[in-house]
Amino acid sequence: MTRPMHNTALLSATLAALLLSACGKNEPAAPPANAPAPAHTAAAPAPAPAPAATAAQPVATATATHAGSMAPSIAATPPPAPLTVAKLTLGSAVNAEYKVTRPGNRFAASDRTIYASVTTEGSTGGATLNAKWSYLEGQGQLVSSISQSIATDGPAITTFKVQNPDLWPEGKYRVEISLDGKPVAKQDFEIRRVLPRFRGQLS
Repeated sequence: MTRPMHNTALLSATLAALLLSACGKNEPAAPPANAPAPAHTAAAPAPAPAPAATAAQPVATATATHAGSMAPSIAATPPPAPLTVAKLTLGSAVNAEYKVTRPGNRFAASDRTIYASVTTEGSTGGATLNAKWSYLEGQGQLVSSISQSIATDGPAITTFKVQNPDLWPEGKYRVEISLDGKPVAKQDFEIRRVLPRFRGQLS
């Protein structure tokens, strides 16, 4: 009877050892309950996008610089100079550019054509020059009034002329130049039947 009890105790001890062994092997699995903690730590770098606000600042600076650089270019553009009459020259001959080549204010009665060359400076999109020729002897008499439209962006020469197929009456004359209806220049001249050998200015 004693032997069977020993075997039973031995068997019980063996089963208990196996149960303890099995329990010991399963205990290390407990730590996974805390495994999600590393995910929270990795998320900490999420605030990194904040520097994007700092990177956007140069855009405003570039715009301000561009606007500032444009201001001098606008101020540096001067308005065009208005058209003005710089010189009036009388003569009895002109070249291909209508410049007077024989200037003077004393002419012979046989000079068929008398020229008035008007030099202008400045610019205009459209203006009107007028030359009024008058005979001053007696009560005075209008000889001719001629208008010429002009459009220029710089110095220019406009030449007027009066012609007489017959001999000019002797005496004193005057040519008056106006710009858009406003008198701007005038010059007197004289016509004689017989001129001195050397033509000169009126004394």
